[in-house]
Amino acid sequence: MGMKIKDGFIVNKVGSQHVVVPVGEASMERHCMIRLNDTGTFLWEQLGANTTEDMLVRALLAEYAVDEDTARADVAAFLGKLRDADLLEE
Repeated sequence: MGMKIKDGFIVNKVGSQHVVVPVGEASMERHCMIRLNDTGTFLWEQLGANTTEDMLVRALLAEYAVDEDTARADVAAFLGKLRDADLLEE
């Protein structure tokens, strides 16, 4: 099943931190900011239309020196954070 970031959210760099912020209409409805670490920022950039969890795991394995179990756990945690904040369109 494919997924993508809902419209109205971008990542901004604030100092050395990357944060997800709402823009446009989303900024009227939401007043949240979510911090992303380097891995989260990388995964955010991979989320386009119809991205799957397996695609994110493969991208993480190609970019970072981690084993598949670690990559799957990291992707699951990242997606859980986005789901909790209602930022994913699935």
